[in-house]
This record gives sequence, C-alpha cells and structure tokens, in this order.
Amino acid sequence: MKSQSKLKINNLSLSFEEEIIKNISLEVNQEEIISIIGPSGCGKSTLFNIISGILRQNKGVIKIDGIEEKKRQGKFGYMFQEPLLFSWLKVLENVMLGYEIKGFKKEQAKLKAQDLLKKFNLFEYANFYPDSLSGGMKQKVALLRTIAFNSSILLLDEPFGSLDAITRSSLHLYLLEIWKKLKLTVIFTTHDIREAIFLSDRVYILSKKPATIIDCLKINLPRPRKTEDITSKKFVELEKKLISLL
Repeated sequence: MKSQSKLKINNLSLSFEEEIIKNISLEVNQEEIISIIGPSGCGKSTLFNIISGILRQNKGVIKIDGIEEKKRQGKFGYMFQEPLLFSWLKVLENVMLGYEIKGFKKEQAKLKAQDLLKKFNLFEYANFYPDSLSGGMKQKVALLRTIAFNSSILLLDEPFGSLDAITRSSLHLYLLEIWKKLKLTVIFTTHDIREAIFLSDRVYILSKKPATIIDCLKINLPRPRKTEDITSKKFVELEKKLISLL
C-alpha cells in the first residue's frame, strides 16, 4: 500500500541577485522522517523558509495533503538551531506559548502543555527558567514547543548542530521516541551524515548553490534505531554512499 503524501514540492525555484534554489522537487509521506543534506551555504535553510511561507518562490508548487498551499504560514512547526526560548518564561510557559499561538485559551494551553511535558519526561522541569537548563534540555523544550504549535509537519533546521556528540545522540533517541508516539512527519536539515542516516527513512542530497537535488537515498535500516546501529556494516555502506554523493 502506497504511503499518503503529506508534502509535495514540484519544480521549486528562487532567485534574488543570483539563483539560489533551482527546480527542486521532493515528496514527504505521512509519518516519514526525511533529511536534507548538502554543502554549507547551499540553500537548505532558504528551502525551509520557502516551504514554511517566510519566503515566496519565483516558481513551483507546494502541496500539503494533496492541496496546493500558497499561504503556508502556521502550517508547519519550525525549529531552528538555536532553541529561541523566552528567558523570562518558565519551561511550562514556553511550551504553553505554542498552544496559545495556535489559538488555545490559556487554561487549556496549560493543561495540554502539562500533558506534553509529562508524556516526554520533562514535567519535573516545568517551573525552571531556560537559563538554568543545559543546552540539550533547552532543545528538548524547544522541540516540544514546536510540536505544541503544529504537530502536522515539523521542519527541523539543524536543531542539534550546536550540541556535543553525546548530547546529540541522546536527542536523536528523544526525537525518535516523540516521532513514534505522536506519528509525526518530520523534515530535517543537517550537515552530519551519520545524523541523517540514523534518523531518516530517506535522505535528499542537494548540490552547491544553486541548490538542485543530486539524489535521494533510501535508508534501509530497521526501526526502532539503536545507537549501536552506527557501527553496523549496512550503516557504514550508507555513509560511504552519501559521502561519495557529496
């Protein structure tokens, strides 16, 4: 049975003084994790800004659930490399904000945020301020706030790039736990080839600017993924393949 298409992009292009995105077409199915990798500065974040509606493409069509969407603001949960938590709000209030922006009244937003924190083991930090949290904990809170805003499709733009290797590995497992429980659709950009392989069902490889799609690699690794998978023969083969494409 063919998976249902959640997001479909056809012939997307963007130019300012120079061409940045050139004829990109890709598809993300319901409950898939897709990674996008490519050289630094190739336009991965620009692509996310177009998808989310922050920027408008010069040409191309973007469909969500099979329907062309020209006004896409608010239709994605968008998380950046920096957690961007409000330092004067407690963890609970930061997560509540996602629901409040979505239109929930304060009391309902509080109940839903409490439930989300409990479900993903952060409730004990509900009354902490962000400045008292580690980098990894801040990213966990930012991820839950992103989900509170919109859990239909998540755009995660190198969200773990600033973390050390051990913290990053724990965040991979945390994201996969959330993805499985909430049945999310996730699009993820990264410079880290291992991260892309470990998290993804498929990996799209972009060229240098102007960004075009070089290839799409299917990640035939069983789920649930385990940290020790990165030493497996199949994983190493996929890593070599991606390196050769870049």
